Amino acid sequence: MSEVNKIIVYIDGGSRGNPGPAALGVAIEGIGKGRTYNSFLGTLTNNEAEYQALLFSLKKVKSLIGKDELKNQSIDIRSDSELLINQVEGRFKIEEPRLQKLFIEFWNIKIDFPNLSFKLIPREQNRTADRLVNNALDKETSTLPGF
Repeated sequence: MSEVNKIIVYIDGGSRGNPGPAALGVAIEGIGKGRTYNSFLGTLTNNEAEYQALLFSLKKVKSLIGKDELKNQSIDIRSDSELLINQVEGRFKIEEPRLQKLFIEFWNIKIDFPNLSFKLIPREQNRTADRLVNNALDKETSTLPGF
């Protein structure tokens, strides 16, 4: 029987304005020397950006290690979003229709991750992902009027 390896993924999403220009940041530990990603998302709410970070991170991990290897990996998603963590763990109801759609997308992706867990962390422990979000927003919004 194979040993289960642990991958820790720090995620963050943010918007300037709610809704407003939004971005995601993802830092993955446990695959090589670690990897970081960020992406501008357009105009979204902060909560939509958090979900986009979650979806991006799961798709990225799956593409990096392959679907078959996921059974040998423990994936620990860490986020400072209380709403996101409580919704994906079933403690909070999802009333916003746009978040319901993102949750359904998450639910369908999650099937491929048998060892997936979530941890709510303080913002101070999520600095790398937060910095990635702000870098993407700074780059994109520097040319927008009013930002």
